[in-house]
Amino acid sequence: MKLNKIHHIAIICSNYEKSKTFYVDVLGLTVVQEVYREERNSFKLDLAVGDEYQIELFSFPNPPERPSYPEARGLRHLAFELDNIDKAVKELEEKGIEVEPIRVDSLSEKRFTFFADPDGLPIEFYEK
Repeated sequence: MKLNKIHHIAIICSNYEKSKTFYVDVLGLTVVQEVYREERNSFKLDLAVGDEYQIELFSFPNPPERPSYPEARGLRHLAFELDNIDKAVKELEEKGIEVEPIRVDSLSEKRFTFFADPDGLPIEFYEK
């Protein structure tokens, strides 16, 4: 078996409009398609990262919370590569997003930081 790439990441949010605003207006992801699925009382928003479609944002009535702190088993965080972490952190802070101090990965010597989406999902920015 040979896997080619990650096709998409699915995120279930508690407040669809708030999360849509965060991923589209704050992070700048591009809307590919938005669908309301009446039978599930659920929105599905397909978002592109760069030139690829990679994130599906879902809304469902009353989804249970997923613990992040202390760190729980399962998906740990979502990471985005970018060229200039200082500029990205400044843009997030100007939009009212709290960002952890920039650190350096001891193995790769690359700079990175974390912040959270509206539901507390940890998101990492990792400098190229």
